[in-house]
Amino acid sequence: MNAREMPLPVHALPPEDRTLVEGVLAGQRRALAKAITLIESTRADHRARAQQVLNALLPRTGNAIRVGISGVPGAGKSTFIEALGVWLIGQGHRVAVLAVDPSSSITGGSILGDKTRMEILCQKEEAFIRPSPSAGSLGGVAEKTREAMLLCEAAGYDVVIVETVGVGQSETTVAGMVDLFCLLQLPNAGDDLQAIKKGIVEIADMVVINKADIDPKATAVARAQWKNALHLVRRASPNWEPPVLTVSALQKEGMADFWENVEKYRDALTASGEFAQKRRHQSLAWMWQLIEAGLHQHFNEHPGVRESLPRLSQSVERGLTTPAAAAHALLAHLKH
Repeated sequence: MNAREMPLPVHALPPEDRTLVEGVLAGQRRALAKAITLIESTRADHRARAQQVLNALLPRTGNAIRVGISGVPGAGKSTFIEALGVWLIGQGHRVAVLAVDPSSSITGGSILGDKTRMEILCQKEEAFIRPSPSAGSLGGVAEKTREAMLLCEAAGYDVVIVETVGVGQSETTVAGMVDLFCLLQLPNAGDDLQAIKKGIVEIADMVVINKADIDPKATAVARAQWKNALHLVRRASPNWEPPVLTVSALQKEGMADFWENVEKYRDALTASGEFAQKRRHQSLAWMWQLIEAGLHQHFNEHPGVRESLPRLSQSVERGLTTPAAAAHALLAHLKH
């Protein structure tokens, strides 16, 4: 790392960024929201500032338990997270929720309605809720979710919950950035269970059946089905057997049992050394994802690529050039 790349200490940051860092460290929700907006910006000058802010805050990160929540539409993810968040605050925790809403593939717009669905939680001083559009990002999480998690940890939130859009097989993305991945399901989900990809079941550290109060008999059947399904797949960790829990988020029932299992999971993986190892592997995977994203951006911004791309794209569409030949010609620009 050369002198230009070295992170600046807080006191050496420009006044605006120093104020931002100090506000985040003081746990100010407004400063945290502004910092997340900064890292989500696509402007080159903002990206440079965001990296300096993140580097200044890095020593204060890593102290939270990171929980990913996903599930089928209608499973009650937001209701469950609100009930859990309110319960956690009652136990003395500070809770950050990074809720990702799906973006329209046509307009790019997003409803961002999670704050309206978590009316009680968003009024708590100990809670921070940040809805962000997925903007087409795979895995049901926004592109900058990882950086946002670090900012929340630096702001003193000891529980960070990532709610994903529930897009299916690519949910492995969120599992690769959290400590515990929870799959939220419904009673009467026998048919849904058949449609769920094996890969998702394999990465689930916990399965929670919500709305258990509606139909106890169906809940018992669903729980038995899930237990059998989990026994048939390879476990994500040799040190943890994923439990199948039942809760009623609407009735605020089952939150203590859920969190007790979260703590058991953390203790089991910490004792074996797997918890720290998992985070190290996630950081390395994150680095390579950023490298790939950077190469993709560099490719798109290359003058030769921008000049040749329309012509070669038309040739491929008309069947005059093979996709492989066009790709080879475009990639050749990067050699110069």
